[in-house]
Amino acid sequence: MGKLSSQDKTRIIAKIEAMIDNLQGDVKKLTNFFPQYRLRVGNYRVLFDIEDNTLIIYRVKHRQNAYN
Repeated sequence: MGKLSSQDKTRIIAKIEAMIDNLQGDVKKLTNFFPQYRLRVGNYRVLFDIEDNTLIIYRVKHRQNAYN
């Protein structure tokens, strides 16, 4: 598995921080999949869930491998 570039890391962290208040951004609720939500950041997907007002991030992967 390759590592993220510092530019990609910065973009992903910024999108996650922007999402904290009200899930703004390119967020979609997934059907029949766990975790229940995904955030799209360019070619990367942040797969997460929400439990008791806490955002739990399970994985950050390239879009080709995110749902495997």
